Amino acid sequence: MPYDDDDHQPSAPRLLRRSTLMITVAALVTLCLAGWAVRQMTGGSHDTATARSTAGASPSRTGPTSSAAPDTPGSGKGGGASGASKPPHSTAGDGKPANTGPLAGKVVVIDPGHNPTNYRHPREINRMVNIGSKSKECDTTGTSTNSGYAEARFTLDVSHRLRALLEKEGATVTLTQDNNRPFGPCVTERADIGNKAAADAAISVHADGSAAGHRGFHVILPALVKSGSADTSKIVGPSRDLGTRIAGTFVRDTGSAPSNYIGGGTGLDTRGDLGGLNLSTVPKVFIECGNMRDPDDAALLTSGSWRQKAARGIADGISSFLHGA
Repeated sequence: MPYDDDDHQPSAPRLLRRSTLMITVAALVTLCLAGWAVRQMTGGSHDTATARSTAGASPSRTGPTSSAAPDTPGSGKGGGASGASKPPHSTAGDGKPANTGPLAGKVVVIDPGHNPTNYRHPREINRMVNIGSKSKECDTTGTSTNSGYAEARFTLDVSHRLRALLEKEGATVTLTQDNNRPFGPCVTERADIGNKAAADAAISVHADGSAAGHRGFHVILPALVKSGSADTSKIVGPSRDLGTRIAGTFVRDTGSAPSNYIGGGTGLDTRGDLGGLNLSTVPKVFIECGNMRDPDDAALLTSGSWRQKAARGIADGISSFLHGA
C-alpha cells in the first residue's frame, strides 16, 4: 500500500501509532544515554579494559629444540633453528617488507641434506637423475649416529639455526626443503632452487658417515666440470672463496679441527661428482660438519649448544663472503 500524499491528513489510528512509536524511541534513547553515563563513571567497557590490560604484549617465536631424539631411517651415506625472534622489518614503497641489516638485499639458499622421511620412499629416491657428468640417485637417506640420531634431523636443525642468524643480519633466506615433502628433493632440484633464486651464496649442510676415529669437518668445493648440462667454470673461483671463509670461521666458532681423513688438514675437499655442485650456477659449497659414526664427533653433533656454534660458524663465513671483507 502506498504512503499517503503530503496534502492528505493521516487518519486517527495512524496518529495513535505514530505517537506510540515516538514514545518508544524516546525511551530507548534515554536508556542508552544512561548506560553511557554509567560506563564513563566505572572506567569504560569490558573490551576497552581488556585492551588496556594486554597493551604491549607480543607473541613469542619458539625455535627448534636441541633434543637429539633418535630416528630410525635407513643408514648409509650417499653421495653427495634458533629461539631468536625475527628482527623488525621496515616497509618498502611497494608495501612489501624490506629487510634491514648488513646483509639486506642478499639472497642465501640453505640446502638441508637429505630428508627425514626419505627412507620411506626407496623407489623415488633411487631414481637416477642426470648431474651433467654422469647419472646419480635422486637423493639418499643419509647416515646417523650409532644411537640413531639421523643426519637428516641434524641438517634441518642446523639449517633452522643458520637461517635465523642470517635473517637477523637482513638476508633473504630460502630452504630447499623443510620436512614439508615426503622425500627429496632430488639433487638436481636442490641445485635448481638456488639457481632460480639467483642466490648470492648457497650452502648444503651435511654430516659424514665415515669410520670411527675419523674426526673433524670439511667443506666440499666444486671441481671444474664442463659436461652435458653441467658447467661450473663461473662458480669455481667464488665457491672456493666462500668455502675457505666458512672453513676458517667454523674452526674459530666451534673449536672443531679440520678433518683428519679428508683434505690433508686444510678442511677443504674438491669434488666433481655431486649434482648439487655440478648443476649450480651460483657460488655453492657443501659442509660435512663432523663424522656421525665417531663417538667423539657424535657427542658434538647431538648437542644443541654445539649445533648453535656450528650454525654461527657457517653464518659468519657466509657473511664474510657476502661482505667481501
